[in-house]
Amino acid sequence: MEIPINKAPPTVMHIDLNSCFATIEQQAHPGLRGKPLVIAAYPTPGGCILAPSIEAKKLGIKTGMRVREAQVIYPKIIVRDPDPVLVRDVHKKFRKICEDYSPYIVPKSIDEVVMNFAGVPAFKKGLKNIGMEIKKRFRSEIGEWISCNVGISTNRFLAKLAASLHKPDGLDIIDYQNLKSIYSNIKLTDLNGINIRFEARLNSAGISNPLEFFLAKESVLRKQIFKSIVGHYWYLRLRGYEVDDFESYRKSFGQDYALAKKTNDINELKKIIMKLCEKMGRRLRASGNCAYGIHLGLVYSDWSFWHHGHKFKCPAFTTSELFSKIMIIFNRQTVRKIVSKVAISCFELKPLSDITLSLFENDVEKRRKVSIAVDKINDRYGEYVIAPAIIIDMKNTILDRIAFGKI
Repeated sequence: MEIPINKAPPTVMHIDLNSCFATIEQQAHPGLRGKPLVIAAYPTPGGCILAPSIEAKKLGIKTGMRVREAQVIYPKIIVRDPDPVLVRDVHKKFRKICEDYSPYIVPKSIDEVVMNFAGVPAFKKGLKNIGMEIKKRFRSEIGEWISCNVGISTNRFLAKLAASLHKPDGLDIIDYQNLKSIYSNIKLTDLNGINIRFEARLNSAGISNPLEFFLAKESVLRKQIFKSIVGHYWYLRLRGYEVDDFESYRKSFGQDYALAKKTNDINELKKIIMKLCEKMGRRLRASGNCAYGIHLGLVYSDWSFWHHGHKFKCPAFTTSELFSKIMIIFNRQTVRKIVSKVAISCFELKPLSDITLSLFENDVEKRRKVSIAVDKINDRYGEYVIAPAIIIDMKNTILDRIAFGKI
């Protein structure tokens, strides 16, 4: 059965900070404003560019390039490494402003949020007016150099598409009146979720642009192209119906580190593992979970690898608990070699509140309370203000990073 375009009033807003990492750096350092700038994982020729500024993008410099490639395009390009503390601070301010308009906010990444205004009193103001007001507040309350794109539509997919139409600093609405026109002027890969592989699959079925994708029958998408329920979801998504509003639950946490200096020194490896445990443990505790499963993976200098996972009877919550369990696994290696990369993860997560407590408070419960208190101190005063003694001299090892899609 053919389903018409969703003609309901748009209630979903997608907000995307423009060139987030680079713009925040320019806001903090006025001397960088208006100049081509890139934020790279490492400020070396081989460093991967995480975010080019708006000025750098105009020169053709893109995310994913190497610094040396950007320098070929523009030799005077300014290269900075990320400032996670600064970016997280802007994210908190960004989110706080959004919370003044709707309680239904879902952060999609450090620089993107989705807001739902269905049943929200602020909806009466009009989403276009709210979007313009949020833009002004970003500039006045976060910084005059901070801009964002706002997209408004009936579902998350189209709201994100709308936010991408006129960068930087745009505001667009997609509804039943202009939907086909929008599809006529963009490429398949402009649609969120359609990569080169999916584009090739659609091309092989005679679909070469988004409008043809939209006009395809549901049965063709479901039975011939995607060969699953995914085709049905695309049929609804393209017509403005919500199919992406669901909450996914994290099943694991992990950290890894490629050693700048390969080693088989047990004391050096312990330091690295402890710091990885501290970073992973902070995230685990912030989620309110503990972990029964622990996994360790090692890549050796000869490109061979070893890994092992184990489920323990007692859960891990504190950094020391994670570390002790990982070292049990570490000591199971049959052959000790020079290590080039360490990866750890924890799984089988359970809410800490579900763990049966002792009638009388024991040392384990006290240590867990102390861990939570230490995390709060570090959150307030800076990373590793209080840290395990073994990693006290590792300030420049395993640097703080913000992963794509994470906060």
